[in-house]
Amino acid sequence: MNAREKLGKYRPLTYYQLMEVTLRELLVEKGLTSEAEVKAEVEAMRARTPERGARVVARAWIDPEYRKRLLQDGTRACEELGLEIPQLKLVVVENTRDTHNVIVCTLCSCYPRVLLGIPPDWYKSRNYRSRMVREPRKVLSEFGLRLPRNISVRVHDSTADMRYLVLPMRPAGTEGWSEQRLAKLVNRNSMIGVALPDVPAAKKKPKSAKTRAR
Repeated sequence: MNAREKLGKYRPLTYYQLMEVTLRELLVEKGLTSEAEVKAEVEAMRARTPERGARVVARAWIDPEYRKRLLQDGTRACEELGLEIPQLKLVVVENTRDTHNVIVCTLCSCYPRVLLGIPPDWYKSRNYRSRMVREPRKVLSEFGLRLPRNISVRVHDSTADMRYLVLPMRPAGTEGWSEQRLAKLVNRNSMIGVALPDVPAAKKKPKSAKTRAR
């Protein structure tokens, strides 16, 4: 690549990128952290996936006592499973036959990253952040989730020190399932509230003797 091609690919830092670089370099210079520590924390954050949150939901589905503790104190209940929620209050809101919950952050993109990983781009978009609080049913329908009118929709706005997690309803037909099997039905969007858990695959009916003979 020649000098002209390199120049053509140059992109100046955005405002937030410049802020991040400036703050990071200042913290390193003052000895409050190191580049290695920052890199390790970033890699740890990127390694987090929605499977962590799915573990919490599946446990609540099979253990009524754990579910009570989770709704009372989400932070402490997650720590029972070895999932640390550092310096944050986690509030878990439960979907019922009468109420559907959905989370948003109207100011920026506060999100339960420790349980769900990196937030999707649409969650951070101004379109989602502004419209979800004004017309939640319409936004949910655009995600493919159309709720009956008799179900109340509650929108929860995250803050800098508080995160929300939706506890979706357990799908029908999963009686007797193991915790690990249930966790596979829990998708990221169902814990944000813009979708429902995956539906168990229907069992194929055995072919009759007459059908097999053909």
